[in-house]
Amino acid sequence: MNREEYKEQDFNNLGIAPELLERLTQLGFVHPTPIQYKAIPIATSGEDVVGIAQTGSGKTLAFAIPTLQKVASSDKIGLILLPTRELAIQVEETLRKVAGPVGLRTAIVIGGTNPRPQIKQLKNKPHIIVATPGRLIDHVEHKNANLTKVGILVLDEADRMLDMGFAPQLKQILETVPDDRQTMLFSATMPPEIANIAAQYMKKPLRVEVARPGQTADKIDQEVFITPKSEKMGLLVRLLKEYTGSVLIFSRTKHGAAKIAQTLKKMGVKSDEIHSNRSQAQRQHALKGFSNGTYRVLVATDIAARGIDVDNIELVINYDLPDQLDDYVHRIGRTGRAGKDGKAISFAAPDQKGDIAKIQQLIKITLPIRSYTGQPLEPIKNSTSGDQPRSRRSGGNRGFGRGARSGGPGRNKPSHRRSGGGRNADRSGGARTSERPAGDRRTSGGNSSSRPAGQGAPRFGARKSGTGGARNKYGRRTSDR
Repeated sequence: MNREEYKEQDFNNLGIAPELLERLTQLGFVHPTPIQYKAIPIATSGEDVVGIAQTGSGKTLAFAIPTLQKVASSDKIGLILLPTRELAIQVEETLRKVAGPVGLRTAIVIGGTNPRPQIKQLKNKPHIIVATPGRLIDHVEHKNANLTKVGILVLDEADRMLDMGFAPQLKQILETVPDDRQTMLFSATMPPEIANIAAQYMKKPLRVEVARPGQTADKIDQEVFITPKSEKMGLLVRLLKEYTGSVLIFSRTKHGAAKIAQTLKKMGVKSDEIHSNRSQAQRQHALKGFSNGTYRVLVATDIAARGIDVDNIELVINYDLPDQLDDYVHRIGRTGRAGKDGKAISFAAPDQKGDIAKIQQLIKITLPIRSYTGQPLEPIKNSTSGDQPRSRRSGGNRGFGRGARSGGPGRNKPSHRRSGGGRNADRSGGARTSERPAGDRRTSGGNSSSRPAGQGAPRFGARKSGTGGARNKYGRRTSDR
């Protein structure tokens, strides 16, 4: 079923309660996106789900509706884990909007903010807890949060949480919540680590795949400018004159983001910045200003990339190429959302052509290349043989080209299949479940949060001994707790 055929569908017959259906109609939700159409009926039936879909595909509503329905019909609570503060805030806002005037109580538990209001929310017996992993563990260890009544668990942007170094925290939480629960996992990519989570901690989940891992949205026009560092700012200024809409700029470092934003402000461009050196209040102010048009330009780092959910971004500029290939897909996914047209431009140094080749292999597209003066250049060829990317102008399906990270070749059209749990369920990336008693989803070794007898819980924000805080795969510490 293609996107046009999905537009002929509605939310009826997806297992949604009449009250929620009426609320969706009031909010103007008429046609489900592919991930919503495939995942909601499975989740509302109580089965575990692994959803693979692009950024901006409507995953939030795909897990929000089943979660709301579950907690409304039982005495269990919902727990939603996300990688960044901004994403957590936006998910919590969506939950409250969809729930409407039904008296839903939520608790938002994120780092970088005062824990006292969070403690008050947790003591108010929330129906749903929306959290980032590190801060949630702080509250659990201080006995502020009780996870024994979790009946539905959602892991959103799971690949990003692993990239940010949250694997130990995720394991601790997964071993703390009850085994008798429903679990939904959503991710834009399917690395082996995600497959292992599905195999170890989920009950024979159905895998719903509406886009090959690494696939970019069809309507994002992409191109690359080869430019020396000294010419980047001049090129950026020219592009900001050529494109008149809202622009999202990605910098590799927080210091670089601050410098770009300050330079643009001095030129009279209404802009702000969002990165880990900014307080939560400053980050929310920047997002709100960018969303309502106060700021035309927002400069961000990757740590905030998946927390930016703003409609009608005309242009995404990669001022610096990302450190991790997958982040390219997530960055440009901020434009061209929900079937709209978008534009993504990347700056690359002359010695970064190899990185461009790797991006082309990932997204299965040969990108148009220009010099910093705008002169068309020869396409960059891939350094490896085998499955070659299609031309950007040729269209067609585009898949994830990194083999070991993909968990398999993917499918051209939406599908769902079992992806874990049980001896023969080796379908979510090659990971098998380990031998253990039936119904026991935990790995051996017990709870990873155990401490010597008599040792008190660490203070909020303290580094956990043995982990040194969450780190990404390159060993850099992340700040979102």
